[in-house]
Amino acid sequence: MHYHAPETLDDALTHLTTGNVTIVAGGTDVYPARGAAPLKRDLLDITRIAGLTGITHGPGGWRIGAATSWTRIARADLPAAFAGLQAAAREVGSIQIQNAGTIAGNLCNASPAADGVPPLLTLDAQVELASASGTRQLPLSEFLTGVRRTALAPAEMVTAILLPDPPAHSAGAFDKLGSRRYLVISIAMVAVVIGRDASGRIDHARVAVGSCSPVAQRLTALEADLIGQCPEDIRVTPAHLTPLSPIDDVRGSAGYRLDAVAEQIARAIRAAGGQ
Repeated sequence: MHYHAPETLDDALTHLTTGNVTIVAGGTDVYPARGAAPLKRDLLDITRIAGLTGITHGPGGWRIGAATSWTRIARADLPAAFAGLQAAAREVGSIQIQNAGTIAGNLCNASPAADGVPPLLTLDAQVELASASGTRQLPLSEFLTGVRRTALAPAEMVTAILLPDPPAHSAGAFDKLGSRRYLVISIAMVAVVIGRDASGRIDHARVAVGSCSPVAQRLTALEADLIGQCPEDIRVTPAHLTPLSPIDDVRGSAGYRLDAVAEQIARAIRAAGGQ
């Protein structure tokens, strides 16, 4: 087993072509998942690669480097629409995990309860992927294909999360239900981005739910029904929640999750709407 810490993306992609490499950045998912088992693959530490850390803004929108920590995201000067993402950043594990864990690691781990996924879905996130043969982009909804499964091809890695400029008048919110404040896997979580017109009615709506299906889901029918409504008047119906498929487990029943999500959505929309 070898430890590699390249300083250029080209070197990292060359290491990936060997096929016996595990990418690490913060390591907050990789090492706990290994448990006491010995390492059997080389480790590729991407934290020294220029351009893979940090948040930048340009004509095409926002770019968050793959190795950017949750603490850095939480503390960044971002538009109000990113408030849900920053709130989720403050909910990822403990402070120590937020300092080390990275946004791409959260996505590549592909947990149904990944805190970062719902807010990124509400921001219309794209995932930038690179390999020795070139780069490509995928909508986040296509990158996550199931529980612990992604669309990463062999010898490919995430290099950035790309976010278009949200409407200037929009604001985000995030609501997580768990058994305690920190170090908890969510029972259910909701992220929203809401914009309101001059009369206070919703003219832009994004709603996503996590921990209630194998992959977090946008509720597009609800989004459409929100247009023209005031935040305090919204009603979430069972029909709006049909894309979800919650399970019964030790944290909560499927029925409880659906009941909770309906309230969380209303609460998050009111918060994003300034209520």
